[in-house]
Amino acid sequence: MEHENSTVVREFVLLGLSHTRKVQPVLFFFLLLFYVIVLPSNILLILTVQRDSKLGSPMHFFLVNLAFLDICYCSVTLPKMLADLFSNPQTTAYNACMAQLLFLHLLGAAEMFLLLAMAYDRYVAICKPLRYTVLVNRTVCHVLVGASWGGGFLQGIIVFALTIKLPFCGLSILDSFFCDVRQLAKLTCTNTQWNF
Repeated sequence: MEHENSTVVREFVLLGLSHTRKVQPVLFFFLLLFYVIVLPSNILLILTVQRDSKLGSPMHFFLVNLAFLDICYCSVTLPKMLADLFSNPQTTAYNACMAQLLFLHLLGAAEMFLLLAMAYDRYVAICKPLRYTVLVNRTVCHVLVGASWGGGFLQGIIVFALTIKLPFCGLSILDSFFCDVRQLAKLTCTNTQWNF
């Protein structure tokens, strides 16, 4: 089925968080503060668990992986958002938008699955303490983390594949500060009810 009104989109205009010049430095300060706190604290957590042999439990293994995912997840949108606060107009290239969308969903889903694995770990530790070392051993932990990454990759690829084939119409303005599926779906020339 041909879409006569579809256009080739080369970039998207992001409306961002605020258009008021007085608010943008305040937003920049708080977002930068958030980023400066999140990055070193997660790196410190990873280094602490790696260096202390007493912190070798499955819970700490999962925490290290969660900290790594947090570092990656925050780095997908925040640096671009900080740079965009002082640029006018706030634009992002089509390929950069699609890459951001892919990594946002990949890392978000991987984090969700990892939290599910951590919940399983705590469930076994509390409800089946005598069988804990059998049910949650090193191999099981590696499989759960690998499955978390695999599930995140699968979810990210599916969302990416469904989004990249969409034809876009008219203005390419996203009412957001990052590339979001819902905002992109609003710009399409086709019915996205079955896609999302």
